[in-house]
This record gives sequence, structure tokens and C-alpha cells, in this order.
Amino acid sequence: MTSPLDFTRSPYTGWTREHWERLADRMLTAVEPYRSPCGARIDLPGPVSAGGPISDGLEGFARTFLIAGFLVAGRGGDDPRNYLEGYAKGLAAGTNPASPEAWPRPDDGLHQAKVEAASIALSLQATRPWLWDRLDPRVREQTADWLSAVLGQWYPQNNWTWFRIIVESFLREVGGPWSATEIEESLALHASLRAANGWLADGHGRLFDHYNGWALHLYPMLWTRLFDVTGTLCPQPLRDQWAADLSRYTDDVLRLIGANGAPLFQGRSLTYRFAAAAPLWVSAITDSGRQPPGLLRRAASGIVSHFATHGALEPDGLLSLGWHGPWPRIRQSYSGPGSPYWAAKGMLGLLLPSDHAVWADVERPLPIETGDIARVVEAPGWLVSARQSDGFVTVLNHGTDISRPGEAAADSPLYTRLGYSTATSPPLTGPSVTNPVDNTVVLLDATGRASHRSGFRTLLAQELADGVLVAASQGPVHWIDAADETGPNPGTGPAGAVTPGPVLTVASVVRDGVEVRLARVDSPTSAVRLRIGGWPIASSSPLRSDSDTYEKPVFAEAASDDLRSFVQGVRGLDEAGVAVDQGSSPLGEYTGVPWLATRTVSAGDIVVAVVVLSRQADHGPAPLVTVEDMAGQGDRIVVSWHDGEPTTLMLPMHPTDGKAQTTSY
Repeated sequence: MTSPLDFTRSPYTGWTREHWERLADRMLTAVEPYRSPCGARIDLPGPVSAGGPISDGLEGFARTFLIAGFLVAGRGGDDPRNYLEGYAKGLAAGTNPASPEAWPRPDDGLHQAKVEAASIALSLQATRPWLWDRLDPRVREQTADWLSAVLGQWYPQNNWTWFRIIVESFLREVGGPWSATEIEESLALHASLRAANGWLADGHGRLFDHYNGWALHLYPMLWTRLFDVTGTLCPQPLRDQWAADLSRYTDDVLRLIGANGAPLFQGRSLTYRFAAAAPLWVSAITDSGRQPPGLLRRAASGIVSHFATHGALEPDGLLSLGWHGPWPRIRQSYSGPGSPYWAAKGMLGLLLPSDHAVWADVERPLPIETGDIARVVEAPGWLVSARQSDGFVTVLNHGTDISRPGEAAADSPLYTRLGYSTATSPPLTGPSVTNPVDNTVVLLDATGRASHRSGFRTLLAQELADGVLVAASQGPVHWIDAADETGPNPGTGPAGAVTPGPVLTVASVVRDGVEVRLARVDSPTSAVRLRIGGWPIASSSPLRSDSDTYEKPVFAEAASDDLRSFVQGVRGLDEAGVAVDQGSSPLGEYTGVPWLATRTVSAGDIVVAVVVLSRQADHGPAPLVTVEDMAGQGDRIVVSWHDGEPTTLMLPMHPTDGKAQTTSY
């Protein structure tokens, strides 16, 4: 039975705690038919991960256990459907080496067991009075023994460091073996990932994505909330730093959510869907932010209701591999049918009782519902721009590529494009993965191959007056000899031989949803053309497209029923078209990307285009752009908007030491 929406307490989404509880019940009930005979696995239908079916079954068990744990703990132990009984049975079988359903141990070479051990430990800690304390002593001993296999094991140098901390902290509390040294080492790694303004890199590179929220902020704050963490392990100044970082990060996250609740489509593991709500709930649970509880709930409810109303759950209540509906090609090689249940982290608010302020407060509007957005997010090098009238958020990316400056790797569609939004998806399969078109500035060689930009340097990301945002990046581009992407997208770019290319400088100047995109070739090149690609539009039906090279300025556009992607030449662009593809986006069967290109390209050429993504048929007059050569010092760019003051950008020449700087005023 569906609960009526409550637009008194929740004027934006209609969702209350009751709706969240019903969603949890629906999801937990749906997986029961797939529970193995002894209860240790939940063997869901779908493509098998690289870890194999046993790993996938363990994943299904551990991740749905999180949902049950949050729900029962938030109800103060009330468990009318006996969810915990099923997980207690599964624990008894999975941790028993003699059981036909014994789980692979974290020290047996199956790395995924380390991940799921943390979810199991976290759920056991959250429900300890109602599950762990009532288990048969033999099962407690078996479980502690299985969990203790994490000691002394290798962990990747990223968010996985918290899996070890959570498991060993639980063992510490129940009298099992643990290592203070390993926890201290893991905390030191976490500290090394810290970036500007509350952001963290998911590894040693420019790896910024949703793992910031659903792992690197979630685990530290829950660790201090749920576990008896001593001052020696986590002194108060460190807790205060984490709380301040979470507050600043959450302030950015709230501006990365569309009015319809859609989160930013960027980064790997997107099949986790509404796990994107996790940092909002963590802020509420720990009371570590300056955000009103009603705003946090509105944002979290907006995210989960967005997916609930767009087909994320199958008619039988299962979460599929996909984004809105099923789309298995979104997965990475480590993704199996149980992977989507990491979305449980987005249901963390159920851990809070019904009388908590986050449930009692009236919903408050998202930032995009109160006005336009113009913000620089320093750590990932993003310009965040949104118009209230459009209702979606765009990000112009001049700082994230999962590489280090100077590395020559293939571009990842999920990390290295110049733009991401809450309304679009980069094509994730097919020719545009190896031959990038969408949201790019590329050089085309004589065979038509497009260059890749991974390894660039961020020159600038700055907010100016009148809501103008400016960013620039620079570096040698390169070509990748790789086959078209057809399998699970790894999150990284395709592998292949690298051919070095020239230095390319790219800059974005954005105001009121209109981007002026500039490119300059800074060294001799064998490339024959330069191409600028616009935003990718996806639709369930063929797109409308248009382009014109006869009239000046040249333009190209692709449009669906509610979205328009438009590029217009300002300087140096003579060719236009729309790249059309099928089956490459989880947002629709048909994808279109408008593009413009030069007829030739040489060192020193400056090319300029206007790039727009909008729900409006007319975005107003295009800005005027003038370029002045500053006699060997670089180029002075002046962007004159149809209203407001002009924006001036100085692009210096590329120095031999690579320490280029960009100034604007």
C-alpha cells in the first residue's frame, strides 16, 4: 500500500520517514526470494562480476544488511518483519568454515570480501543490542574469526582504508583481535587524501567523485558516532577537522543536485544511485554542518524519490544495474547484481529516530530552487553553474582526470570530459570513448583520431564579479590507439599505445549558463583540425538536430523534447555537425552531440565557441569575443556579454618549465 505524499511537512518532495521505511521494506522483501538455502548469500539476477557468483552473493547479503540495520536501529530495535533473524542465520552459515555456504575469507585472495566485511561490521555495530548480543556464542566466535582475517592484509590506497578501520574497530569492541598500528596507518592515509575545502581524493591522483560523500566522509563520521573511539585513536582536534570538512563539502554537494533530485552524473560506480544522499544524512546524524535539517532531508528525499520515480526499482522491487532503469553497461568490472545495494548508504537517515529534527523539520528549498548558482569548487577544479529556470546543474571540469599532471593516459568519459551535469550522461560505450566528442576540445590527426587530454595542468579556477566563472587548463595532448569500448566501463579510459601531441590550452568563461570556450595550440602539431564538442543529449526517440556552415556564425545543435545542446562558432570555426549514436547512454537510446571544427590548425591559433545546455529555445544574444596578441606575453581575451561588464582573461604563452599561470580581472 502506497502512503499518500505529505506536502505539508515536505512541500517539495512529499516524502516523510514513513515513505523511507516503506521503501526499505519493499527493497528488503524483494530480495528474500533470492536468499540462499542457508541464508548466507543473496544471489540476485544479473551479470556476474569479476569476483564471481559467490562474491556477488556475499555482496548482496552485506549491502542489504545495511538497509535492515539502519531501519531496525532507527526503530529502537523494533523488527516486526524479523529482518535481523534472516541475517543472523546467514552469519551463522557464512562464517562457518564447514558450511556449504561459507564465505571466502578476506585473506583468501578475494578482495571484495574486505569491502563486504566492513558493511557487515557496520551493520552489526548499529544493531548490536538486538543481534550481536543475542547470537549464539559459537556464531559470535566464528564471525569474529572471519572478520579478523583482515588483519595484516593489503588494502588499496583509497577509500578502502576505511574498510579495515571499521572492521578492526568492531573487533576491538567485541574483544577480538585488532591492530592500533594498522588503524593509525589507515588514518594517516586518509589524511593524505585531504584536499581543499572539505574534499578528498579517492587515491593519489585527481580522483574526485561521489566516493567523497558515500565513503570518505561517511566512514570517519560514523566511526566517531557508532564506535567507542578513544582520544588516542581519534583526538578531538581531528574530529573537529572532519566535522568542518564535512560541513564545507556538504555545502558544495547541495549545489550539485538538480531541482528534480538528480545528482551529478560523474565518476565511477554510478549504479549505486541514491548512495549520493549519504553525506547529507551523515551531516544530520553528526550535526556537523550549518545546513538546516529540513534542507538536508529535502535534498536526500529528492535524490531517492528521483530514482524511485524513474524506474530504478524493478516492478518486483529489485535494484538493477543501471541508472534510472536497467542499463548493465554502466557497470565496472567489479560490479555484480548485488552492487547496486550500496545505495543503502543513501538510506542512512533511517538510523535516526522518527522524532529527530531531520524528520520533524519542514523541508526547505535546494539552492537551485532559490536562485541561480555560480561557484568554484577548488579541489576538483570545477565551475558549478546553474540557472533556476533550467532546474539542472552543470559542472565545467578543469581539474579532474584521475591522473597526475604530465601523465599520458586515455581520457575517461566519467572523469576527464570538460563538462558534466545532472541532466546529461557522457556516452559510455562505442566509438566516442576512444574518439572523444562530447564536451571536448580535441585535435584530429590525419586519420580522424581525436586527441586525449588526461594529464593536463589546472591553470586557474576563479569566481569573478557578476556571477562570471573562469577556469583554464593546459598540457600536451596525445592520441590513443585503442579498440572501441564494448565491455564494462572500467572508470578509467581505454588502454592503448600513446602518440604524443602538442600543448593545448583550454579555457572556459561562463555566465548565466552560457560558456565561452577557448582553445589555443601552443606548439607545432601534425594535427589537421581542431574540434569543439558540446553537451550530449539523450532521448528515447530520435533527436532533432541542425547545423549550418553556410551562414556565419556556424552552429550546430541537438535537441530532445526538454533539452537543447547548442554550439556556435565565434572565431576560427568553419565546419559543423552532430554526432549521433545509439545505445551509449543510460538516459536514452539515442544520443546526439553537436560539434564545430576548423579546416586547418597551426601553432598559435586561438579558436572560440559558445557552448550552451538549456531547456530554453533561445539563450539570448551570444557574447562577443576579441583577442589581442600581447607581443610574446600571451593573448588578452575580452568577452563582452549582451548585458553586464565585460570579462578579461589573459592567456600567457606556454613556458618551457610548464609553470604557466593564468590571470583574469
